[in-house]
Amino acid sequence: MIGVRAMTGALALALALPGAARAQSPAHPWLMPDILEAARAEGQLTVYSSTNEQEGLPLWKIFEDASGIKVNYVRAADAALMGKIALEARSGQQSWDLINTPTANQLPAALMAPFDPPEAKAIMDSARAPDRRWYGVYANYNSPAYNTTLVKKEDLPKTYEEFLTKKEWVGRVAIEGTDNEWMNAMFARYGADKGRKLIEDIVSTLKVVVLDGHLAAARQIASGEYAVALNNYTMLTNNMKLSGAPTDFWAMDPVALFFGQVAINARAPHGKAALLGANFMLSAEAQAFAAKTGRIPTRPDTPANPPDVVARLTAGKVVPMALSGDQIKASQKLFDEIFKRR
Repeated sequence: MIGVRAMTGALALALALPGAARAQSPAHPWLMPDILEAARAEGQLTVYSSTNEQEGLPLWKIFEDASGIKVNYVRAADAALMGKIALEARSGQQSWDLINTPTANQLPAALMAPFDPPEAKAIMDSARAPDRRWYGVYANYNSPAYNTTLVKKEDLPKTYEEFLTKKEWVGRVAIEGTDNEWMNAMFARYGADKGRKLIEDIVSTLKVVVLDGHLAAARQIASGEYAVALNNYTMLTNNMKLSGAPTDFWAMDPVALFFGQVAINARAPHGKAALLGANFMLSAEAQAFAAKTGRIPTRPDTPANPPDVVARLTAGKVVPMALSGDQIKASQKLFDEIFKRR
């Protein structure tokens, strides 16, 4: 849980100004003058997020310091958050205001409020839900990754078919156990039958190891426990690389893309604060902060880190994915069959 910090100097002076004047400060253009005072009167904001605390807490401190609104930060894995929200909905509890996770689009539409945050006009078109119930705050591109001390760049496959020739990688290739979006992108690229056969052949030939957790997978590639990731979230590979670890990604067709999303509870206890928080997450300030750790902005006006990452990824065929909850369940069952998980 984050608490409101002591405010001194220019910040204290700014919060003493009338709401509209403060909101129009060029330092924080995401502050919304029409709702700021009402949001501050609500007093707090409860955020459910799958983003680790090392990134999430400093990000929301920026929001707290600029708005004067206390943030309760609840961090858990995607599946745990979905289960928690479902349980609270059945019991009539309304404890969360805003959710930030790649699985927000899998929530029932009735649980999410449609909204139109001003900062959404600056993000890429594919990062806006058609029904306005979620928006992408970072772009989650998928790509294979490798340990640069164990694998030479010139030895990397140029296609997924070429993985079948890498017999020296037997038992040294891994994938995270919920990468069904990547699997669906493979089906979109190759066709369902050919795509499944290709994945099954790679699994059989290379004895692909299934791991739990995308961040854990990125760390295990970076540490050399495995030489190659058949697929992982590019932003996590970037995170390891930016920290100095010997790892990198390379792009091959298809490049699956989905988004870390922000959505608002249709019955949010602090609805005005939730709207302000969502607008903050879509702002250049928030996305530039997140880019420091390798997350890829959905705003074209906000540079990625490293600067060439989007160009490298979009040189391949990008396949956007936005699967419903039922589609995810069916896809995960098939993924488990292909990767022989029980």
